[in-house]
Amino acid sequence: MRPQIIGRVLGTGLRVAGRMASQQLAGAPQAAVSGQQQQPASPAARVQNAEQTARRVTAQAGSGIARGVGGFLKPFQRVGGILWLEVTGVFFLLPVLVFAPNLWRMRANWAHGPDHSKFLVTALVVVVFFYLGVSSFWRAHRK
Repeated sequence: MRPQIIGRVLGTGLRVAGRMASQQLAGAPQAAVSGQQQQPASPAARVQNAEQTARRVTAQAGSGIARGVGGFLKPFQRVGGILWLEVTGVFFLLPVLVFAPNLWRMRANWAHGPDHSKFLVTALVVVVFFYLGVSSFWRAHRK
């Protein structure tokens, strides 16, 4: 074989391999990569194809990262929920601690005294916040 023929064969092979690699990177359909003939794409179509490929790769990477972070944080979700309920319960019990002494001082006026309406409002606040605080701790205990 003459050196010219060897060089031509190798050059053709390298050109075909390079074209196949560029099509694979650009996200061309498998039919074009496998050797079936297609019409050469216009530059605008190639740019659009490259943009679609970039969007698809970005979306896949984003969903993969989201799954990874979600899997990492999964064990902390239960503990974080319980802790959140307990902290919320403490904040709901704080008004009970503030208003309970006032309620105790006004207990004699609950029926007909001058502070009757204040007593009823204070009692309502204490009961509502006590319920919210206790129910928050109860929900944390059930988790």
